[in-house]
Amino acid sequence: MKNQTAQKIAMTGLMAALSYVVFTFLQIKIPLPGGDATSIHLGNAVCVLGALLLGGFYGGIGGAIGMTIGDLLDPVYVIYAPKTFLLKLCIGLITGLIAHKIGKITLENEHKKVVFWTCAAAVGGLLFNVIFDPLVGYLYKLVILGKPAAELALAWNVASTSINAVTSTIVSVAVYLALRPSLKKAGLFFTFGKSNL
Repeated sequence: MKNQTAQKIAMTGLMAALSYVVFTFLQIKIPLPGGDATSIHLGNAVCVLGALLLGGFYGGIGGAIGMTIGDLLDPVYVIYAPKTFLLKLCIGLITGLIAHKIGKITLENEHKKVVFWTCAAAVGGLLFNVIFDPLVGYLYKLVILGKPAAELALAWNVASTSINAVTSTIVSVAVYLALRPSLKKAGLFFTFGKSNL
């Protein structure tokens, strides 16, 4: 058990680094009036993948840390770092809840059920983000930047978050299903019982 915890912590660090790199260097930034911006990226895919592989808490923490560091090092996004940490952690927790508590994907051997619950978990976590990222972002901008800037950015944020959700769902599910057999063979596949996320 101690060894598994150490492995999860190491993998969480790997997921944090991967989410930072994907979010920071593989994004398409869309500048908005007033110095604000939104972006198309696959950082959320890493967060979901982490939750599928490591459980909701570790996966969410990995994604949250990586993308928050990305925000902190970007002068445009630095004010959004607290919002990013909270929302990405929630993506991981929701994905982990659906995948491991409800679908029990790590204990399931039937491929169709694994695919179904993996897709459902990714969609659940990212659907949360599609709703709450623009909403929290709007409220955040309303307080910090004022109403006109918040309203202008809302439509762009809904569009970019929706695109991110669709692409992140496809990528995270495909990568998880491809990695699953190899991780089992290598003895690096974590299984979750009733009490784990």
